[in-house]
Order: sequence, then C-alpha cells, then structure tokens
Amino acid sequence: MEEPAESLSSDQVELRRWRMSDLDALERLVYESLDHLAPWMPWAADHGRQQTSDFLARSQAEWEARQVFGFAITSDAAVIGSCGLFRRIGAGGLDIGYWLHPHWTGRGLATMATAALVGQGFQLAGIDRIEIHHDAANPASGAIALRLGFTEIERTRAPEGPVAPGEVGINVVWRMTADQWKARTAEHAERAS
Repeated sequence: MEEPAESLSSDQVELRRWRMSDLDALERLVYESLDHLAPWMPWAADHGRQQTSDFLARSQAEWEARQVFGFAITSDAAVIGSCGLFRRIGAGGLDIGYWLHPHWTGRGLATMATAALVGQGFQLAGIDRIEIHHDAANPASGAIALRLGFTEIERTRAPEGPVAPGEVGINVVWRMTADQWKARTAEHAERAS
C-alpha cells in the first residue's frame, strides 16, 4: 500500500484525512488549545486563520506527495485533535506526531489514535520501523509510546536547542519495529479470544 486509508478507527476515536472544509473547526480547536500547545509546538505562537488555512493546504499537498499523512482526530463526531504519519526519519521509517484539545486529554484517546496510526503505518510498503520523538520535558508524549510498547532508543541534545518555551532541548526517541508490532498484535488477539 502506497498511502494509508483516508479514515481509520480505534476504539473511541475516528481519524480522517484533513480537508479544507475543516478550516473553522481546526481554527477553533487550535485557539481553544493554545495554552496547552504553546509550551511544545513552536507554530502555536503564530496561530491565526491564515496559518490554519496554510496548514490544511499543505496537508493536501503533502498527502498527494506521500510525505505526510495528516488526520483529524474525532470522537463523538467532534474534532478533538490532530495526528499524522511523517516520512522524515529516512528510508523504511515513519514518525508520528499528535496533540489533543486539553478537554479530551487523560482519557487514552491519543493512545488510541496513535495505535491506529501505527497499525496503518506498518501496512505501507517498505515500512519497517515507526518512531515517536518528543522533548524530555514532555513526559505525556513518552507515556503514549510506553503504553503502546515502543522502546526508548536514545536521548540526544537537540542541535538547535529548545524551540518552544516548555522544552529543555533533549530529544527522546522511541521506536517500534514491524516485528514488535506483529508480536504485540498477536498477543492482544490471543488475550481477546
């Protein structure tokens, strides 16, 4: 498979490809989440309608180029966050990014969305590893990786230093291989039967 399905589901969340018609919903979502996002996401400092529109246009172009597969995270038909699969860690790899509106955090929804991305990512041609990268000062992102069975493989000083106010400039990298995912999926299927 060259690209993921345009919609995915995992327990209580649905993921669907971002569309230009999401402009109002995404603008409201980011605006309501600014205090939550600003410590970790440099782009949150310069948020506005034009930046949101540019993001959606870029999402379309990057999907077509098969470089980034961006999804709206929804629950009960409400757009509650954003996530994506990114081809920026070299051949055979994808990395995952995610964020939720603060009202929806602490319920396991980001973990569910990330699990859907991992499952879909390993169905793409040539993918043998998926990574999650985050700043060491953001342990919530690492907790998602840990819950899903990722292995922390390194901590390195970010060459550019901290790029957002909450960061300390230490990159934490978690990795899941295709073989690990298959074993984990088989184990969960066995437990369910």
